[in-house]
Amino acid sequence: MAFSSVPRSLALIPDGNRRWAKAHRLSMMEGYDKGVKKFLDFSEWCKSYGVRNITVWALSSENIRRSPGEVKALFGIYRRVCKDREIIERLQREGVRLNIISNKKLLPQDLNRALADLASKTRENKERVINMLIGYGGKDDLIFAAKKAVGLAKKGVNLDANRFTECLLSNEVPDIDFIIRTSGEKRLSGFIPWQAAYSELYFSSKLWPDFSRHDLYNALSEYQSRERRFGR
Repeated sequence: MAFSSVPRSLALIPDGNRRWAKAHRLSMMEGYDKGVKKFLDFSEWCKSYGVRNITVWALSSENIRRSPGEVKALFGIYRRVCKDREIIERLQREGVRLNIISNKKLLPQDLNRALADLASKTRENKERVINMLIGYGGKDDLIFAAKKAVGLAKKGVNLDANRFTECLLSNEVPDIDFIIRTSGEKRLSGFIPWQAAYSELYFSSKLWPDFSRHDLYNALSEYQSRERRFGR
């Protein structure tokens, strides 16, 4: 079924990988591997419904405060993703341009290089955009922008909302129409605060690896039924 109204920009907080792995007596690594593969499916389901811009929270700055062993494992997962030929070919085949949005100081240098290389491989693709937030925190983003804006103001630059947006670490992320968070958690946890000012929110009880195309259909059906007034 085609929707009469779909989000131009959709964001995802894919929560519940660890709980899913524990419930299935699998390792944390297996849970996150399943989550990565599910996201690739999810992005293609979105395409089929007409959604062309997706922002996904891959790793928050708070996640990096977890135990050293878990953080090391998470970094290892994304190193593998960057070098996974099947994933790279899938992104190219689908015409996906990948934007990496990250506080690079929080990530190992080799991972930063691998992420930059993966993004470079997709730079010319024009069918869809995936904005990948990794080592990202919303408060950090606003502080980063505020410091940059102060510097511009001192130079006499007239600051407005558009200029402030340009100062953000996440400046390539458009205003978000619709945010989906899985696993039953009903909060944003500092997710992309500037662009989420008027986002519609949808919370699914499904753990991320269990999220299905039918669940996305239900979410988009809910979005279509809402009246967006943007404070008016």
